Amino acid sequence: MPMNEEIVERALDRIGAGYVFPDKAVVIEAAIRGRLAAGAYEGLDGPALCEAVTADLQEVCPDKHLRLLWTDEPQSLDPVDEDGGEAAFLALLRAENQGIQRVERLEGNIGLIEIRWIASATEGASAIGAAMQLVAHSSALVLDLRGCRGGAPEGAAMWCSYFFPDDQVHLNDIYDRTSDTTRQYWTVGHLPAPRYPDRPVHVLTSEFTFSGGEDVAYTLQARGRAVLVGATTRGGAHPTARHAVAEHVLVTVPTARTINTVTGGNWEGVGVVPDVRVPAEQALETALKALRPAV
Repeated sequence: MPMNEEIVERALDRIGAGYVFPDKAVVIEAAIRGRLAAGAYEGLDGPALCEAVTADLQEVCPDKHLRLLWTDEPQSLDPVDEDGGEAAFLALLRAENQGIQRVERLEGNIGLIEIRWIASATEGASAIGAAMQLVAHSSALVLDLRGCRGGAPEGAAMWCSYFFPDDQVHLNDIYDRTSDTTRQYWTVGHLPAPRYPDRPVHVLTSEFTFSGGEDVAYTLQARGRAVLVGATTRGGAHPTARHAVAEHVLVTVPTARTINTVTGGNWEGVGVVPDVRVPAEQALETALKALRPAV
């Protein structure tokens, strides 16, 4: 395994080249180089190095997507294999049912979908459609995002698309630093299951809800399409690439930022604040109490 200094240098190169805010990347580099010079990372094993560097990154720039990660699975350092972590993420989604943990029909004809990951819009479309098909005739719906750890922006747009009548809703934009381009995200025109545009939707959130899960919650709330119930989310709004800097070490670099078309901002650093604040473990019960009189 490379020396710790070499690993940190590689990580700084990736951050400098790709971080969505170039001015902050300069500040990050100066701070981490200062820690290197002080010998802060000497003698640390891999997991401890990742923990220490991440803590220092977060101190100088509290972007929750900016991290050094230890992985037990060896990573390829071949540039030919460089895909920003997409292949590994798609493999994870396949192993985890495209992020859909459960679909249930509850008392009062209320549908419940628990989502752990936001799948890609390509491979995940049929699974998302299957879940929405099973709740298509419910009187109200609960989306449980309390355990959702993130996912794909395209998948977030697809989930949101089910709750609007057509493809005419401009959900958000994502600015990408590397290409200096802005991509628009609209509701999807053709979906594999019926839309759900006219019935009550409650979204459950927790302190654990992150990234792509926050995207769905924030977008539906901003558009007035769902009531959010639970706790304020973690606050990670920057789409991120992962790069191997050693066989077992990844650096995650936020390369883009989300811009909501209603608010003009996003949830970075502050989280998504629910409409009804209750402890996360009480969120489902609270939502069901609110929905049952209406069904």
